[in-house]
Amino acid sequence: MGHSAGCFLQTCAWGRVRRRYGWQAHRLALVGPSGTRVGAQVLLRRTRAGAFAYVPRGPVCDPRGGDWPAVLGALRDWAAPRCVALRLEPHWPDAAASRDLLAGAGLREVEAVQPRSTLRLSLDGAEDQLLAAMKQKCRYNIRLSARNGVTVRAGTSADLPLFERLMDETAARDAFPRRGPGYYAAVWHELGPTMARLYVAHLGERPLAAVLVVHCGRTATYLYGASSGEERQRMPNHALQWAAIRQAKAEGCREYDLWGVPDAVGRAAQAGTAPDAVRAGSGGLWGVWGFKRGFGGRVWRSAGAWDDVYRPARYHLGTRVRPLIGRWLLRRSS
Repeated sequence: MGHSAGCFLQTCAWGRVRRRYGWQAHRLALVGPSGTRVGAQVLLRRTRAGAFAYVPRGPVCDPRGGDWPAVLGALRDWAAPRCVALRLEPHWPDAAASRDLLAGAGLREVEAVQPRSTLRLSLDGAEDQLLAAMKQKCRYNIRLSARNGVTVRAGTSADLPLFERLMDETAARDAFPRRGPGYYAAVWHELGPTMARLYVAHLGERPLAAVLVVHCGRTATYLYGASSGEERQRMPNHALQWAAIRQAKAEGCREYDLWGVPDAVGRAAQAGTAPDAVRAGSGGLWGVWGFKRGFGGRVWRSAGAWDDVYRPARYHLGTRVRPLIGRWLLRRSS
């Protein structure tokens, strides 16, 4: 996936992950004389209100090129006869030109599914330059972890039960959402050795923390992380990120994506405000923002999620009425 608008969520491997959890994965492509130009992986989910289609971080096309009308037309031809609505969440920057294309096509903006704002590190330059671009405290913690005897090794499938246990501990300690049992193992197996990287931090024989990183094209993405409550003062999470960054660079990646950060930070960056000047909130991604921003990089914000609606009444039922009923029933049963 070498396209500038590409993302691991648009790969066949990610489609296989989602098929395990009730989605159907379909792929559409526009083919020219030199082969495939642009396309989209569409995830289809059937509900009582009808079928809904979702294109995570897609379609894969450049908003500045001339392929957008053709790929949108192909998606509409495919989705309109079989779906209540089609949700697009293109891997485009939040710019006036991107938003004008989406709104001008008659799509309506909705709440994003994927983290809308993220932090991206350039891997160009030598390792000492990458360290120099980090905040002083972050560099100190990376070196401290080494002095404290923390080591990092590449994980294997044998470490997946450990990763699940660490996720359980992290979720309980930090009120952090976690996927159901077996989910992270499914991601590991479906992405395979070409894309999935697991790193485990140890103190002697004791595992302290682990991260799952996805390599796709020239980008490595820190997707999931977990840690025990032991020896946190030894900074195992800093050691893990530095190991993952170094390995991504060694494998030819040009960018390391720390994935989600608070969207208030992304909005501020769009307005020209320095991320460090944003007043911190509480809950959600604010809990990881202080850690992630230490690694430097630039804040990037996507154009968001946009719906193309074909059956308005069912769309209202599926996206508004049923979710509200579900939340009401949950409150009544608690």
